[in-house]
Parts: sequence; C-alpha cells; structure tokens
Amino acid sequence: MTNSTAWRRLRVLIAVSALTLGSAATGSAQASTAGGDCPAGQLFATNNTAIITDPADPRLRTRLNRFDREVRGIIHAHGARPGASRLLDGVFWSGDLQQATYERSREFEVEQVNREGLRHIAGVIVKQYRQEAVLTFRCLPRTSPETDAVEIEAPGVTAARLRDALLTHPEARDALGGGSVTLDGRLVLIAPLAELPLAKKFTQNLGIDWNTIEVHYGDQEFVI
Repeated sequence: MTNSTAWRRLRVLIAVSALTLGSAATGSAQASTAGGDCPAGQLFATNNTAIITDPADPRLRTRLNRFDREVRGIIHAHGARPGASRLLDGVFWSGDLQQATYERSREFEVEQVNREGLRHIAGVIVKQYRQEAVLTFRCLPRTSPETDAVEIEAPGVTAARLRDALLTHPEARDALGGGSVTLDGRLVLIAPLAELPLAKKFTQNLGIDWNTIEVHYGDQEFVI
C-alpha cells in the first residue's frame, strides 16, 4: 500500500504487545501461544496503490478474489502452504492529509514456513503489487526472545465505529494509526509492547469487553 505511515502504524489494530499484556490484562485475555488454531505465519496485504479517503468509494467493495488466488499461488510457489484468507476493511489516519483513509486488504494464513520464508514471500508480494510494505506476523510462545507483539481479535466492531473512534481520539490515532475489521465485525489489532496501554484504552473506548478477546503472541515485521 502506498500510505506507508498508515501501514507502519497498523501495528495498532492488527496486534498488541506481548509481555506488557501479561501485567495489564492478567486473567482477562484468553491468550494463545504458537500452535493450536494459530497459523505458523500471517500476511496482511493488498493490491491497492491508491489513497482512498471516501468510505463510500466503490473500490472498497472489492472482494479481492483474483488477488487471493494469486497470493495463494505465490505462497505455494515459494515452498509454503497457503491456508485460509479473509477480507479486511482497514481504517487509518493520515497525518499528512489530516483525515481518515480506507483500504480493502486480505489476511493470509501461511503454514510450513519459517521467518526467512515468510519474509521472502512478503517481499515478492511487495514487488509484484508495487506496495510500500507488507505486514507479517508469526505466532510464537509468549516467552520466546523473538516475541515483540501480540495479535488481538475482538468481536462487535464495525469499520464505521473504528473510524469514529479514530476521529474522536487524537492520541490514539496519532500513536496507533488505525486498524482493520473483518466482514463479520471482528477487530484485528497488532502493536508493539510500548503501545499496549494506549491500544487497550482505545479498544475499551470502542466498547470491547476484554473477557472476549483472543490473543496470539508473536513477532511482527513490515517487509519493504
């Protein structure tokens, strides 16, 4: 995507921190470690190269079906196994434009892949679709020395609510940048450890009950 500031700050709401979460939400977050229902790796990507500022823009209604097939082919061609993928509606804050921007993207699950393999696949997607960055996330044990982020999912959020929250919370929008929502209304967040207190406050302002969240610890990287 071309809005690199937004993508790099998407370390918001496509994840949240690791170790701090233990002290900030002990007993309330249903944390998962690597394995189980957590894939070996995830890619967050799009084929969009435009900055979209109108939430009614028809480009936001695309289902990215061809992109889905092509990326799955890339994953397979580079020695990994493609898993499920799902559509995401992203809402980001542009400091340059001083307004919200929007993006349709997909989250891809990748199996049978290590850190270097996931990074390589992301790099291929960056070049092929002229993106500035692709976000990757690898599930890891909470105690792993490589764990630097957490992926959080929470139900009951719409893209419109996320937009309104960003517009009314300057501190969160400047520090976190934005986030994504699945078509069935699940917020997807990712952020470094230092942003956890603000991310937790922001999600609570969205009305999220932290007893309902799902947490995966791991490592995030923006591949450029």
